[in-house]
Parts: sequence; C-alpha cells; structure tokens
Amino acid sequence: MPAIAQLLTVVLFTCLSFAARGEKLRIVTEPWAPYVYEENGKSLGLDYETTAIVFKRLGIEVEWQFLPWKRCLSMLETGQADGALDIFHSDERDATLLYPSEPLSEVQFVMFYANGRPHPFRTLDELRGLTIGTSPGYLYSQDFRESTLFTREPAPSHEANFGKLVRGRIDLLITDRRVGQHLLDELNIRDKITENPTVISQQSQFLAVRRNAGMDLLVQRFGAELKRFKREPAYAELSARYGAAPVTAANAASTASATAPRTKTVEQQESGAQ
Repeated sequence: MPAIAQLLTVVLFTCLSFAARGEKLRIVTEPWAPYVYEENGKSLGLDYETTAIVFKRLGIEVEWQFLPWKRCLSMLETGQADGALDIFHSDERDATLLYPSEPLSEVQFVMFYANGRPHPFRTLDELRGLTIGTSPGYLYSQDFRESTLFTREPAPSHEANFGKLVRGRIDLLITDRRVGQHLLDELNIRDKITENPTVISQQSQFLAVRRNAGMDLLVQRFGAELKRFKREPAYAELSARYGAAPVTAANAASTASATAPRTKTVEQQESGAQ
C-alpha cells in the first residue's frame, strides 16, 4: 500500500475508532465563563462551542465532564479522560499531552478595583502596601507571585473575590479580562467596579489530548479544522457574543510595562498539580 494511502487509512481509523467501539472522546474541563460553563443544564462558552463545532465536523462524539481543575488533571494522568479543554501549554506536559498548532483562545490577566477606592496603575511597583484578591491554588506569574510589595489574599471563588472588592476587604483582584467582564454583568456590579487596562500576563488556551495511538493525527486534524473555522463569519459572531476583542497596541505596551520581557503567566489550574 502506498505511503499516502496508509496515512489516510490511519487518519480515518483514528477519527472513527471511538464511534466504532461505541465510545466517545472523554473531555474534561473546569467551568471558566465565558470560555466554558454550564447554565440551566446547557453547556456554553466560546471555547466549548468552538470545540463542539470542530468535533462535529470531524465526526467525533464527545463526552464532557465539568470538574474542579485538579480533578481534571488527575483524570488525564490516570487515563480516565482523553483530553482537557482550556489548558495552557507547558514543556513539562509535552511528555504526556499533545497540543494542536492552533489555540482556542487568548487569555489576558488584568486587575479590577472598586470605583469608590480607585487604584489605577501601570506597573506592579505601584501596588505597594495593597491587598490583591487571588484564587486559591492558581499558579501566578513569578513577578506577581514573588513580589513582597503587596499582599495576596485568596478567596474560594471569583464571585467571592468580587464581593470582597465591593465591600472594601481587598484593594484589587486579578483574573482574566473576559472572565471579569462576564462577572460584572452576572453580579450586576458594573457600575461599582473598573477594569485596570494594564495586562499583567497573557497566554493561549488549548484543547490537549493524551499521547495515545493515533492521537497525533487527531490533533493535526483538529488544529487544521479549528484554524479553518476561525476564518469564518460564524466564529466572528461567536467571539463577539462572548466579548472577544483583538489585542490592541496599547494593551501590548501595557503588558510590556507591567511585566518582565519574558512573561510567565497565570494558569487556570491547581499549583500542586503542575
């Protein structure tokens, strides 16, 4: 059999094997609105809906599970899940996970402050003596994590962090820009909170799968179809619905002023599971 025919056969087998065995691709993720979340029993979000569309085009059925991030990583490690949605790339994970060439989305971590107690800033050096709300277990950039200029105070959820900010229990909080903007509307506090424009760090989010037989070809096809879909008007409409916006030159300059030249990022994961 010619080499090209063999390759096409393997690709076809990879994409149809789950259906042939009566199985579905098992994907785990943590709710992270507006990228992926559940509402009234329905799965929604920019990255969830994008991934669902791509897999449908590839003819692959998916079984989704929404779990705490540490549990997601554990299931990947033990083989209880085939892949994870909205995971950051790291060199350490290359030995066990495969990543498409095309990311699902770009996250930008910024800070928010209460209008009654404004703390606008351009660099981390301007945060001396302040208390900043964080999420427990999240792995933040080295500059932010190791700074002795300010205090980091965790809260059990993003909603709790915004509540503390409104009540004056913290001076600022750090989270992804779109996540923060989504919660301003969800909690009906847009008139009380302001987003500081300085980007602390940014990173790409991916769908990653375990290194099993044939998965490299699945990843290649997923990446190619994702890239194709992102060029279509349907993706532009989906992005606009979830508040996606291009990174501006001003934001890029803010990032450079706030962080070191080689930025490490905040990740949506339990630090102990890295």
